[in-house]
Amino acid sequence: MTTSRELFNVRTPPQALDVLLQHVPARADGEEVPTRDALDRVLAEDVSSPADLPTFRRSTMDGFAVRAADTFGATEGLPAYLDVVDEVLMGHAPNRALGTGECARIATGGMLPDGADAVVMVEQTQEVGQATIEALRAVAPGENVVQVGEDVRTGDPILPRGHVLRPQDLGGLVALGVTAVRVARRLRVGIVSGGDELVAPEQAPAPGQIRDINSYTLAAMIRRDGHVPCLAGVFPDDYDALERAARAALEANDVVILSAGSSVSARDMTAQVVDGLGKPGALVHGVSLKPGKPTILAVCSDKPVFGLPGNPVSCMVTYDLFVSPTLARLTGAVRPPRRTVSARLSRNIASATGR
Repeated sequence: MTTSRELFNVRTPPQALDVLLQHVPARADGEEVPTRDALDRVLAEDVSSPADLPTFRRSTMDGFAVRAADTFGATEGLPAYLDVVDEVLMGHAPNRALGTGECARIATGGMLPDGADAVVMVEQTQEVGQATIEALRAVAPGENVVQVGEDVRTGDPILPRGHVLRPQDLGGLVALGVTAVRVARRLRVGIVSGGDELVAPEQAPAPGQIRDINSYTLAAMIRRDGHVPCLAGVFPDDYDALERAARAALEANDVVILSAGSSVSARDMTAQVVDGLGKPGALVHGVSLKPGKPTILAVCSDKPVFGLPGNPVSCMVTYDLFVSPTLARLTGAVRPPRRTVSARLSRNIASATGR
């Protein structure tokens, strides 16, 4: 084992991430899954509409389907009289087309009969007997009607490659009859925790010991990002043990996170372990960030490897800054920019040099 590095080659967080991502190409691995199971999955290909939506002209109001020209000039004082010749039942096609001076009773979402081009709201009509209504105002062609393909037309691009599927996306896809989609494969992310002071959560810590927090926090964040955490366990501050665990995790997973052991100290071995896993090894060791300065970013044998600080807050911050964007790159996910908030400090805050 080589001796610990005495100095960090510190980079800003954007610089550090850029250096890493230059060595992390987007992968094309994909799989087909049922649309109903595709929530939060990343599309591996563009999706175009296979059909018009809606597929028929639909009423947006309860009322009467009419020929708009039959209502021109209608007012409450001088209504237009129309014969009710049909009632359109939900889920059924109209029984007949409309002629001049005719209308059909229709509910919201009902299919317009041939010959009709507008809908008069029921509130703007008055029934005269059982088969005649007064239209109390004129309607324009297309009023209160959704046209065929008004939402989406056949062949329209609807969702791009890299889009992270939301509940509303799944609803739109099944409305078009898209029952399966091709998505990026979920990544396996190995988690290796190191430290003589760590014990399993179910174990009572002895004096000087603490429960392993980071493995479970990281696992939850990985699941949040749509991937599969693989916990390797807790390992002592022993180079050979950590190296074996890291190498096994690298062979079994797409990405590896080593938690703790990345501070420059006499017992620092994470950087040496990482460099021994494969080329090019550690690309960044030290980020001008607080918390999180001793972060290690590496690529070993074409797989990203991270050495995250042992402090739980530092671990979570550096995961969000570096691991999450890398997982997105690997799957081709297009995620919205991180939200920022502008604020004015009410007092001076001291900061250590380089952070």
